Amino acid sequence: MDNSTVTGLIFGLLGGLALFIFGMRTMSDGLSAAVGSGMRTLLGKATRNRIAGLGLGTVIGGLIQSSASIVLFIGFINAGLMTLTQSIAPILGANIGTTLSVQLISFKLSDYCLPAIFIGLILHLIARKQKLKYGGQAILGFGLLFLGMVFMGDSIKPHRELFEPWLAHINGSTMSGLITGTLVAALITGVIQSSGAVIGMGFAMVSAGAITEFEGIYPIIIGANVGTCVTGLLGSIGTTVDARRAAITHLVFNLISTTLAIAASPLFYKFIPATSDDLIRQAANADTIKMTITALLMLPFVPMLGKLVTKLVPSKKVQPESSYLDDQLMNRPEQAIFACLKELQRTVRICAESLHLAAEEFIQHDPRRAKLIKVNELSVNAIKLAMRKYLANLTEHYLSKRQSILIEHIDRCMSDVERVGDHIANLSEIAQRQRSISTARFSPAAIEDWLSIHRAIEQLLAKVIESLDPEKADFQETAKQIIDLRENYVKTAIQVRNAHFQRLEEKEATPLAGMLFNDYLSNFSRISKHIKTIALAEQQPQFWLKRDKLNKVMSSEAPGYTLPDNINPKDYLDRLQSDNYR
Repeated sequence: MDNSTVTGLIFGLLGGLALFIFGMRTMSDGLSAAVGSGMRTLLGKATRNRIAGLGLGTVIGGLIQSSASIVLFIGFINAGLMTLTQSIAPILGANIGTTLSVQLISFKLSDYCLPAIFIGLILHLIARKQKLKYGGQAILGFGLLFLGMVFMGDSIKPHRELFEPWLAHINGSTMSGLITGTLVAALITGVIQSSGAVIGMGFAMVSAGAITEFEGIYPIIIGANVGTCVTGLLGSIGTTVDARRAAITHLVFNLISTTLAIAASPLFYKFIPATSDDLIRQAANADTIKMTITALLMLPFVPMLGKLVTKLVPSKKVQPESSYLDDQLMNRPEQAIFACLKELQRTVRICAESLHLAAEEFIQHDPRRAKLIKVNELSVNAIKLAMRKYLANLTEHYLSKRQSILIEHIDRCMSDVERVGDHIANLSEIAQRQRSISTARFSPAAIEDWLSIHRAIEQLLAKVIESLDPEKADFQETAKQIIDLRENYVKTAIQVRNAHFQRLEEKEATPLAGMLFNDYLSNFSRISKHIKTIALAEQQPQFWLKRDKLNKVMSSEAPGYTLPDNINPKDYLDRLQSDNYR
């Protein structure tokens, strides 16, 4: 082949693969967004039952791929919303779910890829309803991944004889070829972090005639399942030990599944061809059967698997608090509110940890530390969503006037805590930007000023943690102390800002360093404002717990409320345009 032919082959393969991966991720993102946050709620309920957990994990794995779903579970565990044992059944299910995507790809729908791209794009651009818009995105991704397969197949077909010597080494007709092919597929999948893409590439080889027998595609299928575990392992960096154990659980499951698949290869070679006349469909069926059998075999041994990974990843560190949000408390509203306050306090502790890490990151960069700050921010975001759903469910039960107002204060406080987490993450990101600019270094005096502001914010957060302890009855008194501390912070911030301006005037700091210092101060200031808002909420007369109601069981249904009549939008729009309103 001449250079232009080689170049065309390489870029045809790589371009088709890139299009396939992009299409798969676009489809998965669209499906995930269309389902919405309800998936998180369902997951929380399903973890109490292994079979339900397996089923829901299958659904989630089918929607967003096993590797991405494992990262989702890792985030839940890190946020304390799920335990390691609760996550194992959904992890098993997610591995089954990802084979459903392979089943979809195995249908020869290439003739419909361009109409799907057109229809999906139009829906995504013009649809007003979010679910329809994201559904269009999923259809668009569906079309793109099949178009990618077409490009890969068309690039391989004229030169399929060139691939035959390479494919002969990974042919599963011999044990050495089966093991070699499994390892090669696992390595490639680990690099591109998409089992679907590697399997799709294998399907393109089949379509082009480069692979003509089941033994040739089988090693690619089982190897890709192992390689996809890399995404979960990378996603667990910087998380709690149980979150890392969940990633190891995913790896252990796939290693067991692949080992069984290799051992049972003669049976697969004998019986799988009977499931379909089409080689691609045979490969998809083998993938689904292999994963389903392994998951069902391991489901009764979930506790043992949990103990195994605990031994594989030992830790002497004390595990962080788990979530206090328990649906079984819904018929005891006062106790549910008590749990919400404990959850709020737990979330502030996560923010306080990140704030301390941000100071260390400001002094010296550590990739693991920066990763942990980001992971903590995502955990706080997840807790906020879980809290809001929990409070919304609580409103469906009978609540007193005080309880109704109190849960609104808690919801607002949770939003403030979530924003505190965002601003702390911003501190880390500013430090990262600052390190990349040599002219943005701070003087020792500026560093001392930065640390004085940081200490003041740390004291505020520590006092917030103390104030949110529902075991204490004096919320209002502690909140008053927070307000006083915040006033002291404001005085410190003014002094620091004045000193900062003086350094700029005397050219002891570059203008760029001054801009970054101002960014730091702005984020610290916003954190203090959110803390003040929390303290003001705690000072409200309804912000207290009635101890004798903690175990009182209330009606499971909220009383009927008189809803206001629907308004006529035209009346209000006319008012907005009137001279009197302006």
